[in-house]
Amino acid sequence: MIKLQSKEQFEELKQGNTVFLFTAGWCPDCHFIDPFMPEVEQKFDHYTFVSVDRDQFIEICQEMDVFGIPSFIVFEQGRETKRFVSKDRKTQQQIEEFLDGSLA
Repeated sequence: MIKLQSKEQFEELKQGNTVFLFTAGWCPDCHFIDPFMPEVEQKFDHYTFVSVDRDQFIEICQEMDVFGIPSFIVFEQGRETKRFVSKDRKTQQQIEEFLDGSLA
């Protein structure tokens, strides 16, 4: 997973097929998903996965209406196509269902 470095990089990565994971180091529900995210990334390898630190990029979170973490926003060719934004803990199954389109 790529770690977001700048607002400019965020704008560039939005132009591809990208899954942005909004997270924070202090968030226990964010760390809950850490062990299985490599498997999710491998299963959905047509996406680039990018970790966005909520505390480092609070302005991006505000612009994207991300007020709960962990949250996922998918962009395809510069357009937001889906979001899984909430403060709730997410399971591997929920994340995979979201990414394959069966959880909207």
